[in-house]
Amino acid sequence: MSKKVLLTGGLGFIGSHSVEHWLKNTDWDIVVVDGLRFSGRIERLTDIEGYDPSRVSIVWHDLQAPLHSQLASTIGDVDYIVNMASDSHVDRSITHPVDFVQNNVNLTLNMLEYAREVRPEKFIQVSTDEVYGPAPVGHDHKEGEPHRPSNPYSASKSAQESIAYSYWRTYNVPVTITNTMNNFGERQHPEKYVPMVIKKIMSGEVIDIHSKPNEDKSWTIGSRVWLHARNHADAIQHILDNIDVIWYEDGESTPDIQRFDVAGEQEIDNLQIVNMIADIIGKEPVYELVDFHSSRPGHDLRYSLDGTKLKEDGWNAPISVAESFRRTVEWTMSRPDWLVE
Repeated sequence: MSKKVLLTGGLGFIGSHSVEHWLKNTDWDIVVVDGLRFSGRIERLTDIEGYDPSRVSIVWHDLQAPLHSQLASTIGDVDYIVNMASDSHVDRSITHPVDFVQNNVNLTLNMLEYAREVRPEKFIQVSTDEVYGPAPVGHDHKEGEPHRPSNPYSASKSAQESIAYSYWRTYNVPVTITNTMNNFGERQHPEKYVPMVIKKIMSGEVIDIHSKPNEDKSWTIGSRVWLHARNHADAIQHILDNIDVIWYEDGESTPDIQRFDVAGEQEIDNLQIVNMIADIIGKEPVYELVDFHSSRPGHDLRYSLDGTKLKEDGWNAPISVAESFRRTVEWTMSRPDWLVE
């Protein structure tokens, strides 16, 4: 019998890739709950090749408000809940911290309250690598390390995790927490780094490369372990299909909540990203190295996760990083309407 998954934020960038991947690789019925805040767009679903509205229900609801009984009745029973909805633009979290944090915290509380009522088999709280704070060179953050969020966005995601943990422990909500690296792919909001780089190379604009000046006049360039959003969706599918929930039990030997870091296959610095994209486009980039501390307060130079645990549980990214960038750049060049803010 097919499963029914409730996905919050399904009209967002990562959410739409999750819908696309699950339509193609499962027989699940998908309920998207979305309030169309900052970056949600219905076109993210209708642009999907092979989009099947008979398997996707869209429920318009501002997750700042609880899911009332009539709405719950409309949705019906669900097997899985994936709480992906969140405001995610770091700069906006810095300029509008109160609204930003309240949104991310309140929507998580409301979804956990809903889960407490409907009792799904699994509840995945999707989080970010940024809760750990900057990763020193040579270190990849592992599951369960202390949180040191650098800005209101990462603090709000850390709060989401803490609240989800408390519902797992207090109410036996079957929570699993995932932390992921920077996602990219088709249909991403043009303010994000990869589409911004594509747009600027195509137009010949100068690209700022956030870096750190060193005493010897050299530069340390910011880096990430990049992950295509479809790979992220595949990792969540793998967890839902194959990995059991850990239940809280009192006692000295109580295991921790189930957590997984979802990491890409290799670390790439920001200048390498620019050059990779420029090679695909076939145009020389124009760029400038800028001091990330003075240009982007509250941002970190390097993030990195250790994805060993999930790989040992049998997951490997189905799309290579090189192929991911090729697909993304070529699709975006063919659809310049997605580069308009």
